[in-house]
Amino acid sequence: MRTIQNLQRTGCFVNVPPSDAPMPHSTSLDTLEEDPVQTGQQTPAERQKSKSLSRSIWRPPQPGPRFTKADLNLMQIIKAGKEGVFYKARMNRGTCKGHSLFTCKISKEGVSPKRVETEVSIMRKLGHHKNVLQLLDWNTSQEPYVLIMEYVSCGTLRSFLQAHKERLSRDSELQNLFTIASYHIALAMEHLRSKMVVHCDLALRNILVSSFPHECKVAEFGLARDLTRMRSRRSSRKKCRAERVPLRWYPPEYFRHNYFSFKGDVWAFGVVLWEMQTFGESESGDWGLGLRSKCRNPFPVLSYRQRDNERPRFASLCLQTLFDLGCNGASAALPVSRSSL
Repeated sequence: MRTIQNLQRTGCFVNVPPSDAPMPHSTSLDTLEEDPVQTGQQTPAERQKSKSLSRSIWRPPQPGPRFTKADLNLMQIIKAGKEGVFYKARMNRGTCKGHSLFTCKISKEGVSPKRVETEVSIMRKLGHHKNVLQLLDWNTSQEPYVLIMEYVSCGTLRSFLQAHKERLSRDSELQNLFTIASYHIALAMEHLRSKMVVHCDLALRNILVSSFPHECKVAEFGLARDLTRMRSRRSSRKKCRAERVPLRWYPPEYFRHNYFSFKGDVWAFGVVLWEMQTFGESESGDWGLGLRSKCRNPFPVLSYRQRDNERPRFASLCLQTLFDLGCNGASAALPVSRSSL
């Protein structure tokens, strides 16, 4: 039988310290309750910060822009708007998707990137149409934001009519030319309607011309809205911000009910027809009376109806224009019937 001394010699017996020996250092319960770091607890400020981080949406890092303003050779100003300037331009090196010349829009300082991204989204949604200015490339990740679009050789329809006023005024086929141009503009607007896009800024200054009258292209979608992404058709723009809204082209229902729809674009189309008759002059007075006295067709006056439900659709305007051209021996579908200016 082993004795206690034998067990101590073989190491099988563990010495127990005497009761009066000091205990090893340990953390008391009071200390644990007072130290949130050791217990894993957070202070109120840390909890609020973690909640804010959990609510934020993770976004992948944005890639660098494919081009910047420094990569462009700005050759000539086409038009200057309130939010951006249109230029005739080219790349300093190479081309943009095979285009050596193109139209570019450079946003002014202070324009939000969200607004530019919305404009890009709408132009991409519209796709290809011969009477809608085509988007080629864009830079929305670095200011100044740049949109590159197809090249137009004759500038805006307003500047074109003003530059050729004397020549056009002597042309016996002037009204036929205006009707053909109106037909192509109406085709573009009907395409927008089919895509559920409201332009909200249709005017002579926002129509670019490659060849008059057959190649008129609707442009400038900075105020356009995609109705498929909206809960209401009421305008989100404050009426007091008159500098952002082209008041002279806006329909009565906008001022009465803050409401803008496809029939608002039809109203603006009527104003465009008036602008064409005056060669882009900004005249005041009763525009409806001017349309009645200068236009031989009934549809411009119909576009100018005060009640939006009395205005025609763009599809009806296209058919009416074709009928008028047929009655007058002109053809909108066959540009070979008359050489472009």
